[in-house]
Amino acid sequence: MNTLTFICLKLVRWTGWLLLPVVLAFLVTGYAMSGRYGFSVLTDEKTALTLHKLMHLPLGLLVLVHVVPSVYLALLRWGWIKQRRTS
Repeated sequence: MNTLTFICLKLVRWTGWLLLPVVLAFLVTGYAMSGRYGFSVLTDEKTALTLHKLMHLPLGLLVLVHVVPSVYLALLRWGWIKQRRTS
């Protein structure tokens, strides 16, 4: 396993774990804003909207950093691209 593959694998694993609470918080604030499923008792609509808007950038960055190495590793695994050789 070369360095690029190792780094991609670590990025996919770490961002996967970081995405879990961010996505859950994103869903919770969205449901709190709309008042569905009883999540409105957690916070008021204005606070939920503020928190929801603040999560767009971290969520987008985490998804990007998670998906790009995942696609690279998948293409390697499927043989669509060849693994680089280390010298």
